[in-house]
Amino acid sequence: MPALVVDPWVRWDWVAEHADVILAALAQHVELTAIAVGAGLVISLPAGVLATRVRAARGPVLGGAGVLYTIPSLALFAFFVPLTGLSVLTAEIGLVAYTLLILTRNVVVGLEGVPAEVEDAATGMGFRSFHRLIAVELPLALPVIVAGVRIAVVTTIGLVTVTAVIGAGGLGQLILDGLTRQFRTPLVVGGVLSVALAVVADLGLAILQRRLTPWSRAA
Repeated sequence: MPALVVDPWVRWDWVAEHADVILAALAQHVELTAIAVGAGLVISLPAGVLATRVRAARGPVLGGAGVLYTIPSLALFAFFVPLTGLSVLTAEIGLVAYTLLILTRNVVVGLEGVPAEVEDAATGMGFRSFHRLIAVELPLALPVIVAGVRIAVVTTIGLVTVTAVIGAGGLGQLILDGLTRQFRTPLVVGGVLSVALAVVADLGLAILQRRLTPWSRAA
């Protein structure tokens, strides 16, 4: 009776032969994440400032972002496919949408956490509204904003794997390939690298946060 061949969890010969494919998937994963969080931050910063400056705008801004966040990822991607096709643009629209609630809420919380006496002192020193925002409020709100960026980055790294179903998934393509072919190696490699990327990104942003806000560490 022939011996039963068992597929190992990782075939290192396959990893060595496909190192270029793995590195390309990792680079795409990082790129998709960076674009999504960067674009989300560009949208969320003015939205958060608007929500703190105009009380009537707070509900619509956070509510709209909250509605987008509750839509299942596959449903959101499927909604845009007829409009933008199976493309990176489709993936990025969905990914950016999921960052908005996290980032906008942290911008709002960070700005509202600035002590009133600090704002009064800045106003007394002649700071106009915009100048006070840039020079005083945003720097003091930075720890909370960066905390939101950390959450958004880790969340987006996980969501990028889902975009493999529309052909733009970075490491998700390896996972999907492993599932489709019932081949463990690309599945394990894609999953492990996704987790490792999230951990490294979070630690890197934590270090950056400490470097950018030495006063919070001293406190």
